[in-house]
Amino acid sequence: QVQLVESGGGLVQAGGSLTLSCAASGRTFSSLAMGWFRQAPGKEREFVAHITRGGGSTYYADSVKGRFTISRDDDKNTVYLQMNSLKPEDTAVYSCAAGPYSGGRYYDAAPVYDYWGQGTQVTVSS
Repeated sequence: QVQLVESGGGLVQAGGSLTLSCAASGRTFSSLAMGWFRQAPGKEREFVAHITRGGGSTYYADSVKGRFTISRDDDKNTVYLQMNSLKPEDTAVYSCAAGPYSGGRYYDAAPVYDYWGQGTQVTVSS
């Protein structure tokens, strides 16, 4: 079993930055691939970013490519999402997810992740 706890959300003006953190416990963190997803009110959950075991590869949704950066620190059992140039349309609850599926063609699919955090709210004002 893996427990995931997100932090770092908040209110920011458009053009600003935030860094989200997701702390993991309960299983060897380095054996897991990690992802970030988000869900805005009235919308379906969508993929944001994925980082493979070891951090050798990263993948992003087109909507955040060039603005967001996912990274991991296996010594701290933590994955991060650095978000720059934020836009009002980035407003959502952001959740981290973990699972053994690393890279491959389905990294953006929620079902391949076994563990989920509760989420943290990010609000971007215009």
